[in-house]
Amino acid sequence: MKAPQEILAVWHQFDGFPMETLTKAWMHAKGDPKQRDVETMKRHRREYGITGNCFDLAIWLLDAFEEADIEAYPIGSELGTGKDHAAVMAVDRNGRRFLCDLGDQWLQPILIDGDDPAYADEKLAGFFPGAEVQVVPGKDAFQVIYHRPNGKFSTQAYLSEAVPMKDFLAAAEISQNNVYPKPLLEVRLPWEGETAHWEFDDWKSFLSTSKGLYEDPPLASVEEWVERVHEKSGFDRMVLKESLNFFKRLGKETVF
Repeated sequence: MKAPQEILAVWHQFDGFPMETLTKAWMHAKGDPKQRDVETMKRHRREYGITGNCFDLAIWLLDAFEEADIEAYPIGSELGTGKDHAAVMAVDRNGRRFLCDLGDQWLQPILIDGDDPAYADEKLAGFFPGAEVQVVPGKDAFQVIYHRPNGKFSTQAYLSEAVPMKDFLAAAEISQNNVYPKPLLEVRLPWEGETAHWEFDDWKSFLSTSKGLYEDPPLASVEEWVERVHEKSGFDRMVLKESLNFFKRLGKETVF
């Protein structure tokens, strides 16, 4: 089920990279909203510790696969609609496809071409923080079902066919020019011998684990959120302050 070592070696270059919309808001606050190229993203990572949204991470990951001479291509769902999700498909030497989804903070890539018909019935641990996953494969599309510790489940649909890079970059540009008014950051963090999923979403934060969900205490100011998000992500405080103030101005309602 696990990806070959050469795919994992590229994937693990992005361990500790959050998925977030804070950088997008920071770019807007600076008056420079656009899809960044890989060199700019690398420079921002060095200078400010920041990463980006699902398009940023997918473009960056594709570049890393190309550098490692591994076949990979962009995939997505609802591109250009405002409900976009972007990811990457990597292909091993035997032609097997592996979903590589940094945007949803997977722990590792997962095979979507299971040879055994029973593969679609398996609930797999160790691929997604705080949940078991079930892959329902298909030729042109597939579905992932996330099974939570409390018995709840959610689903994510993917189109598995390659998106032409021109179209993918056009969708990325649309995404970068539109800021949803609720801040979001997701990051994988070590917790009691496992990797958990910490999320800052719409001025609330919580940790998803194999034992359930743990909510953080509420905060009363941007300054307090800057410190909490900095602690979890390592992001530069100045970038966080500018970004979160942008969200506070943009949002019609905040909790403080």
